[in-house]
Amino acid sequence: MGFLDFLTDAGLSTLENWVITRSYISGYGPSQADVVSFKALKGPPKVEKYPHAWRWYKHIASYQPEFASLPGDPSKAYTTYGPEASEVTINPKNAPAADDEEDDDLFGSDDESEDEESKKKREENLAAYKKKKEGKAKPAAKSIVTLDVKPWDDETDMKELESNMREIEMDGLTWGASKLVPLAFGIKKLQVNLVVEDEKVSIDDLQAQIEGDEDHVQSTDVAAMQKL
Repeated sequence: MGFLDFLTDAGLSTLENWVITRSYISGYGPSQADVVSFKALKGPPKVEKYPHAWRWYKHIASYQPEFASLPGDPSKAYTTYGPEASEVTINPKNAPAADDEEDDDLFGSDDESEDEESKKKREENLAAYKKKKEGKAKPAAKSIVTLDVKPWDDETDMKELESNMREIEMDGLTWGASKLVPLAFGIKKLQVNLVVEDEKVSIDDLQAQIEGDEDHVQSTDVAAMQKL
């Protein structure tokens, strides 16, 4: 059936599920399938709701200067890709580990009837592609974290608590959405999502800084953590 309209929750959910086990829409490298799907979105999906789609979007965004040169058919609609699209491998993790063979497919068949000139051209294109891929910097490892921030009592000003927390700045830290969650006896905890670069941000240090607001914060806990 292919992807649905990315302007709807159903369409974004389809994309989210598709890229949970994939780095690219089709195959094992960036292609026009990624380009047309990227352009069909008005912007990055919400990381709190669609973390895998958000990760894919940011990864493909790094290829924007190369969009025109990526392999594939740019005239194809993004709705021709996705679930039940025959040209897409169901689970890339279970695909053959022969990266070189996949790269070969990006630049044409290795048919025995291929003439020498075409074969030479294909090999040149493949060599250029491999060189470009090797030179591309590896994206920084990131995690999406959900923190529970507990106040002292039901008289704690939660707006001030959150304001003080969001004033904390770290290289590699991005604050996300938050909400108040009832605990007991009228007390509510603040639950907040955030994205961190694993090599730059220590969750323990971040919790210590939040708990430094002793007038408002009793304690903090990591409710959930997931790699992007």
